[in-house]
Amino acid sequence: MTADTPLSDRLEDDDYPAYTMGRAAEMLGTTPAFLRAIGEARLITPLRSEGGHRRYSRYQLRIAARARELVDRGTPIEAACRIVILEDQLEEAQRINAEYRRRAGHGASESSG
Repeated sequence: MTADTPLSDRLEDDDYPAYTMGRAAEMLGTTPAFLRAIGEARLITPLRSEGGHRRYSRYQLRIAARARELVDRGTPIEAACRIVILEDQLEEAQRINAEYRRRAGHGASESSG
């Protein structure tokens, strides 16, 4: 997606870095320091504007919100980040497995016909 992409398409894209650090922190009800901390823990890596400012996508904000939920319940930030990473990996593995099962079932029905 480039600057030539229509604005409406960019705003629909979950990965488009549309939010400044201040706006992201406000939306999450947290501080810029929290966003920096989860960045340092490598939970999310915001893109940088030409001026070097951090920019966050909607997907990154959902990940950050999950980490904040865990931290608010008393989980240390490093552990919260690790939990969110593992949850994300598990979800992806389950998606891939479901796709393999779907394909295997589809192939089996074709060969039995």
